[in-house]
Amino acid sequence: MPRRVLAVVSADVDEGAGVGAVWMVWRPGAVGAREHIEYLEWYGGRWRSLGGASSSVGDPADIDADVDVIEVRGGSGSLSLSRRLDPPRSVETALWIACVQVYLGADVDHVLVGGRRFDVSSGQRRVVAVWKGPQVRRGWRPVIVAFGRDGRELSRIGPLDSLDSRTWARVWGELGEPEES
Repeated sequence: MPRRVLAVVSADVDEGAGVGAVWMVWRPGAVGAREHIEYLEWYGGRWRSLGGASSSVGDPADIDADVDVIEVRGGSGSLSLSRRLDPPRSVETALWIACVQVYLGADVDHVLVGGRRFDVSSGQRRVVAVWKGPQVRRGWRPVIVAFGRDGRELSRIGPLDSLDSRTWARVWGELGEPEES
């Protein structure tokens, strides 16, 4: 398909968990562009599509604007196909497949999402990461840590945080108060 119709922003496969996610944009750069996350799961001896989630992109000019270090701008999930193994209680017991869409600043060399490393190139500042876990934790995401080219930690964002540690340090500094631990 021509890039003007569909562009893959990022893709991730966690072979150990048997899950994958593809972050795509339909009509990239156009007004009315749409983002789509497609979920995949290794089930019954082959990769199967679980469907996905879509949203509007907004102003294409603002996609990578003003990202300091780490910014989580999206994420969603889908019920695992393992729900077919126990039909009466399937919705309660099936695993949850989730992903996070992460935008990264220009100083970031690589990022850890949980224990998995994602290298970042200068032209590609967006990453999708996928994982599988119990439904009870579906609002949770792994810790995300950004590192600079020198290997130094630049910032981190916890499982339930909305702002990363660098942004919190700036906020506390502007308020003239000591940082919270």
